[in-house]
Amino acid sequence: MSAVLAPTARLTEAKEPSALARRLSATAVSLDLFERLAAARAAIGGTLVFTTSFGLEDQAIGHAILSQRLDVELVTLDTGRLFPETHDVWAETERRYGRRIRAIVPDRRELETLIERQGSDGFRASVDARRACCHVRKVTPLNRALAGADAWITGLRADQSEHRADVAFASVDGARGLIKINPLFDWTRERAADFTREYGVPVNALHERGFLSIGCAPCTRAVAPGEPERAGRWWWESEGKTECGLHANPLHLAARAAHKAAQS
Repeated sequence: MSAVLAPTARLTEAKEPSALARRLSATAVSLDLFERLAAARAAIGGTLVFTTSFGLEDQAIGHAILSQRLDVELVTLDTGRLFPETHDVWAETERRYGRRIRAIVPDRRELETLIERQGSDGFRASVDARRACCHVRKVTPLNRALAGADAWITGLRADQSEHRADVAFASVDGARGLIKINPLFDWTRERAADFTREYGVPVNALHERGFLSIGCAPCTRAVAPGEPERAGRWWWESEGKTECGLHANPLHLAARAAHKAAQS
């Protein structure tokens, strides 16, 4: 477990969240998942929010939080287009741990306006249209979920995609003004699967049918053997977009913008 900081060190880190993020990242390598989350909870004052989509990684993290009864808020973004299997594992998780997981839903007026403009499946018309759908159904609700939070816990892994390759255990999300904690940053998918089996953690039945990364039903398909883990997300888009906007990587976006500028 991480050592207790002296009051002067805590005061310095409270004023400089990047220093706290660096310290947490430096100590995380030697800790297991339970210890990583406990250390983050002990080091960060205020509100910690864990957003779960009930995928494999999030179920592992949820188990480590709930089994230790850590003071962490658990929320999920109920986009209105989730798979029935996702709702099933949501309910099973609540029964297993005896805890409600708060749902954050899209703003009704924004959603009605989006559907009036796009139609039921207008998100397929263009990348911009799909991003608009993700913004209403995911990004705006996430911003509400994180309002007032001091830290955000996610299930990101560095090996999930090129976009996520630079993920660290802890970093500063400057746009949202909080510390972002990625407890599985150095894990593989196999390690997460082994963890859920070891502790009997409920998992989404879709994983056994080739759905490795699960989001909204119209935007997710099973992947073929050898395909990248996130190949099943927005597969019809030619530019290989594999993010919805929740996890914007400034370095990645800047590099992509520079590449597009050079090609124009």
